[in-house]
Amino acid sequence: MELKKLKTMAAQLLGVGKHRIWVDASAMERVKESLTKEDVRQLLKDRIVKKRKVHGTSRGRAKGLLKKKKKGRKRGFGKRTGRRKTRMQEESQWVGKIRALRNKLRELKGQKKIQKHSYQKLYKMVKGNFFKGKKALEEYASGEQK
Repeated sequence: MELKKLKTMAAQLLGVGKHRIWVDASAMERVKESLTKEDVRQLLKDRIVKKRKVHGTSRGRAKGLLKKKKKGRKRGFGKRTGRRKTRMQEESQWVGKIRALRNKLRELKGQKKIQKHSYQKLYKMVKGNFFKGKKALEEYASGEQK
């Protein structure tokens, strides 16, 4: 049997593509003698014809890069594409900031550092985006109490 025909038959038996069939070059005499599917099955059993492994894309380099990124490397301005808004959505930034400020306000109220009326005033100021962060809120609240 010619090699092309043998590969097609072996591929059909193994359920893979023709390009994944490997034939041992040293046993070409036996390959040429084979005629039927049963002969091909015998060649498979004798390991003269084998199925090649599937070679996928290696993730080794990608994993190494992810490890470095987790450490904080490779995140400088040169690596950034797109605007700031595309990297971190404005709304989620806003939500994070507001939640932090409101938690800080509750904390200050719980520690009796601010009274009820000033808490309400500060709460509305927080909602109106008056403070840049928790530190600014704390400084303003301590200045208001004096």
